[in-house]
Amino acid sequence: MTPTAADAPRTRAAARTALAAARRPADLFPHDATAAARTYRRLARLLHPDTAPAAERPYAEAEFARLDTLWQRHTAATRPTLTTRRRTYTLGAPLVAGDLAVLREASYEQDGTRHRALLKIPRAVTDNDLMEREAQALDRLARHGDRRHRAYAPRLLESFRHHETGTGSERRVNALVPPDTLVPPDTLVPSGGFHTLAEVHDTHPDGLDPRDAAWMWRRLLTALGWAHRAGRVQGAVLPEHVLIHPGLHGLVLVNWCYSTALGDRVPALVERHRAAYPPEVTGRRPATEATDIHLASHTMATLMGERTPKPMRAFLRGCTLPAEARRPHDAWQLLAELDALLDRLYGPRTFRPFTMPTPHP
Repeated sequence: MTPTAADAPRTRAAARTALAAARRPADLFPHDATAAARTYRRLARLLHPDTAPAAERPYAEAEFARLDTLWQRHTAATRPTLTTRRRTYTLGAPLVAGDLAVLREASYEQDGTRHRALLKIPRAVTDNDLMEREAQALDRLARHGDRRHRAYAPRLLESFRHHETGTGSERRVNALVPPDTLVPPDTLVPSGGFHTLAEVHDTHPDGLDPRDAAWMWRRLLTALGWAHRAGRVQGAVLPEHVLIHPGLHGLVLVNWCYSTALGDRVPALVERHRAAYPPEVTGRRPATEATDIHLASHTMATLMGERTPKPMRAFLRGCTLPAEARRPHDAWQLLAELDALLDRLYGPRTFRPFTMPTPHP
């Protein structure tokens, strides 16, 4: 029998009994959305671990977590979904609207547990080929890339075709694992989640201290070396496509829609960043490892701005020469040369805490 608002428990003991008896959300929450929300708030107040008697505290957190799981399953049932052969994704709010696609929060249930996901949905069906290109790149990196460096790129859950109701348009959607879910839950970090290098630049308009930029640069070269050995050129190493985690000094290179095999042409470019691209991209010529190195070096030079020391400027000039053949091609070797330069400039490496400003409410 479906519960009503009048059936909502009014004591902690009754709330525990109702929760223990519930096998599905419908056993606990009324169909009416307003009544369901009212019931959830009452149950949450009654079952909150902070209000539990001492004798019940060992079980209180688990009970409260189960209440939250049932509530999430209930609210998910009222939101739009996308269904594939493997999963049913419940759509959440849009997070980012990029040049090619909209990134939306999503969740899906597997083995009785709800998991988070990010759905990357192209704005136009004409960009389906770029979405498929990203899926192929991420799949190749997962299968052929060194597993030690797997965290440098997003993880692909699946790529699927979605037919829009009404229009009949078919869009290629990439389902990704959110990068923050890969952070160990017991890890102590001094600051929040991931930020793009574009955000870092915006918060340091006079240039980022090169000593802080150093760890970002080193990890970016590691990501590129890993991708190149797997046979892929990322093709768009731009500030918006590089995520860093300040607390963990971590980095993820995202948006592989512009990637290509070594020796093939980059399929498209981000027009507002045209000046950042090397001549082989704008000239529609084959891309190599040196293409990514040029883009990464331009990104780091922009990030540091006028604070870049002269020896580092010379290093960057060598990485952004117009002639592709004259630029470095081996990101691993370049990393070793960067380390030597950093040692000459600043001495042995030491950990420098890095934080992003807390946004004002």
